[in-house]
Amino acid sequence: MPYDDSLSFLHYAPTRVVFGVGALSEAPLELERLGCSRAVVVTDRVLAAKTDLPRRLQAVLDGRCAGVYADAQPDSGIHLVDAGAAFARERGADSLVSLGGGSAIDTAKGMAIVLTEGGSLVDHQGFQNLTRRQTPHVAIPTTHGTGSEVTRYAVIKDHEEHAKLVFGDFHLIPDVAILDPALTVGQPPAIGAGTALDALTHAIEGLHSLQRNPIADALGLHAARLIRRWLPRALEAPTDLAARGQLLVAAAMAGTAFDNAQVGLVHAIAHTIGARHGVHHGLANAIALPHVIRFNAAEAAEPYGELARAMGFSTSCDDAAATEALAVGVQGLTRASGLPTRYRDAGVPEADLEAIAAAALSDAAIVYNPRMAMDPALVLEVLRAAW
Repeated sequence: MPYDDSLSFLHYAPTRVVFGVGALSEAPLELERLGCSRAVVVTDRVLAAKTDLPRRLQAVLDGRCAGVYADAQPDSGIHLVDAGAAFARERGADSLVSLGGGSAIDTAKGMAIVLTEGGSLVDHQGFQNLTRRQTPHVAIPTTHGTGSEVTRYAVIKDHEEHAKLVFGDFHLIPDVAILDPALTVGQPPAIGAGTALDALTHAIEGLHSLQRNPIADALGLHAARLIRRWLPRALEAPTDLAARGQLLVAAAMAGTAFDNAQVGLVHAIAHTIGARHGVHHGLANAIALPHVIRFNAAEAAEPYGELARAMGFSTSCDDAAATEALAVGVQGLTRASGLPTRYRDAGVPEADLEAIAAAALSDAAIVYNPRMAMDPALVLEVLRAAW
């Protein structure tokens, strides 16, 4: 992908990544390396109720575990973050270990802010508002999608306003990400597919972003290639640790890519639909993605063409033709994963499309989209195609 002589960028990826089957056992060593001795485990209600993973982590940490906060949930809220911070403070925690999907990791990020800065999480919304290192954080994902284990972002829902609040700061990036493929095996197929397609969206939007850079491009391109190859295998053979591991690596790579390059219109739409209608973030992304690719085709045909060829969706040297093949191909991945490909089938009412289009304009991601989309009529055009 060519770049002209005006290219200038900052690429920042400080997270220490520990990968491998059984890597969970490295958690106490990583806390020791950080100089921490009292960690609160942050996990979600489903993992705590239906799996032994939190108990296993607690046993691994042994005397370094100050307690388990298991109230994270999908679309975690400000009240849950504030309560978690109070719990950690009462336990004298000097660090956090998050275990779960993006919601658990983001809950821990929010708790880290409140523990360090005080007040309520809502007091600190925005970007680059933090002036010091936050509470040390070891992130252990059990899904292969959000990439939150390596990013500066946390998305927390304001349940009263039905809006998702985005917090972004270099000080929020977890110190360590422990990627253990064995921890992802028990996730339901729909969650496994949805989170992998979330990672694919991160990779693709990073590649078409107005803030893309060569390092992020390389990470995003290979992440997309890995997801195309290994997602079908993981769905066919859920206990295949090689497939699970490659998807975990892809999610972290895509996370680092979009953390530096940013995302775009797909995420602006998905954040809004998730906040208003509770649609799983990965699914909301997957449904919008092929239609946003078509919307952006004229401005992003070159990266889309390269993606289509790298993912095996096209052999054409014609970028326009390859772009359409990419749109068809990613929608085919969603369909083959057993997920709906239309918002109507995900519970989004047609009557709300205009309001969704208007609200999406307030999402920060939209400004990085390669085609200007600050007109609600243009966003509505995409939504109608996806409905």
